[in-house]
Amino acid sequence: MSQDATDSPENPLLIKPLKLGQILLKHTALTEEQLEKALTLQREEGGLLGDLLIRKKFITHEEILKALCLQLGIPFLDEIKVKQIDLSLVKNIPINYAKSEEVLPLYRTADYITVAIADPTNLEPLNDLRMSLGNHIDPVIVSPLKLQDAINRVYEQISAERELEEIESEEDQGLELEGPIDILDASADDAPVIRFVNSMIFRAVKERASDIHIEPYEREMVIRFRIDGVLHDILKQPKRAHAAISSRIKIMANLNIAEKRLPQDGRIKIKIAGKDIDIRLSTVPVQYGERLVMRILEKTQTIKDLEALGFHGENLEKIEHLVHKKHGILYVTGPTGHGKTTTLTAMVARINTPERMIITVEDPVEYEMKGVSQIQVNHKIDLTFAAALRSILRQNPDVIMIGETRDAETASIAMNASLTGHLVFSTVHANDAASTVTRLIDMGVEPFLVASSILGVVAQRLIRTICPDCKEKYKPSEFEREVLALTGSEHDNVVVWRGKGCSTCNETGYKGRTVIHELLIMDEGLQKLVMEGADAGVIARSAKKTGMVTIRDDAVSKVVSGITTVEEVLRATQAEL
Repeated sequence: MSQDATDSPENPLLIKPLKLGQILLKHTALTEEQLEKALTLQREEGGLLGDLLIRKKFITHEEILKALCLQLGIPFLDEIKVKQIDLSLVKNIPINYAKSEEVLPLYRTADYITVAIADPTNLEPLNDLRMSLGNHIDPVIVSPLKLQDAINRVYEQISAERELEEIESEEDQGLELEGPIDILDASADDAPVIRFVNSMIFRAVKERASDIHIEPYEREMVIRFRIDGVLHDILKQPKRAHAAISSRIKIMANLNIAEKRLPQDGRIKIKIAGKDIDIRLSTVPVQYGERLVMRILEKTQTIKDLEALGFHGENLEKIEHLVHKKHGILYVTGPTGHGKTTTLTAMVARINTPERMIITVEDPVEYEMKGVSQIQVNHKIDLTFAAALRSILRQNPDVIMIGETRDAETASIAMNASLTGHLVFSTVHANDAASTVTRLIDMGVEPFLVASSILGVVAQRLIRTICPDCKEKYKPSEFEREVLALTGSEHDNVVVWRGKGCSTCNETGYKGRTVIHELLIMDEGLQKLVMEGADAGVIARSAKKTGMVTIRDDAVSKVVSGITTVEEVLRATQAEL
């Protein structure tokens, strides 16, 4: 658009309803009958045609906006890409003004400043911006919800940068914490470093981040969030702010701020809008300072059932059968941060009834389960997994859940317990189900114990799911068809899905995660192989012959079902040899 907003062809308030109606008939699903009903109602009651159509639910507010854009010759913007906004245009505009007038400058070209607006009938703010910014204004229309979301995110970024500028080399005042605090209670009088750390944690929780990474480099500090298992750069700033921020976080975790040469581990308990948040802090010395990682755990999160996690079909039925056994041990395996504890908790919840006594040993207790006795490991007083396990066997439990099998002692006690009438659930770190068996033997557990005690092994990964708001279908390329093993002519018409990227998913095309898994059940054939000392490859091939569906196969099925993408399959799994 090459003219000022004030030079628009005509004020939309004065547009004849029939003209707007004709546009809506052509470009939306509105019917002649619906339009006639709305026009009749307008003649009887008055008011704007668009409001009447929306009230009768004939069309949406966004469709009205698009019709007005066509009428006025103003572009309609489906999404605002926040990362591309020129912050220098926004910094001097008060956030209250931007929200109330529903305007947001986006970027500058040679002669114009493009400004997003939600109401094409409200032209006064555009005149204000033209006077304030000293440039001609080129408006684009955006839906009100997407504009308000973009305004919030842009001003959060501006606020964080201003606080970092204030911090500079400022020393933290060493404020002591007494129990959990609500970080939303921080006032403008607090030190900039306190406000910044609080807002960083709040933003991480709001954006569903599982981890916050604070990384010092030679000339800058980088803050990254891990969202849905993938790291995203959030903020880059000069390194001078790093010392104050790391000191503040260490104080919150009751760590020694003077010790910067050795790794330290701590825990931070806070409240965010009434929610209890448990943060595990790990610091390690690196070349240019201390690297901090904060693992965020929401204490009030509910326990999901196995179906919601991504288990389905025949494997779900087999797991259901295994968790109702009277004795034996069931392992869940996979990399760190891939939902092993969540799956384990869902299994225990499946059999949690008043008739069963269930005791867990965890580090830390991530989910609170009613009717279950949960023990928190404490290495400072030598309350380890093995020590707790020895004690709880004297409590005569029916079911035992061990957060992680880390050593031969814990594994041997757990397996002996499973052979003496207890049902045991645990996790172990291994690449796949077959490797779990050999991993336990490598720990020092006798092969006969492994073969006779294990009921089955669930190996899992978490992969990102496609954002439902920007999901679209397409025909896979030849390479993608090969990945999915859909190379035959009978698969010529197969379509798959991907996310275009929108404000809901932060332009990634993904929102949320689901489980991909494989289930190895210890039958007589596998028991014999384990006793003979077979390697993981032999065990895996034997399990597949008897019907084991691999992680890769499960991932491919979720692509064909429209749950995830080919790119996620390639990122999270490897082809079977």
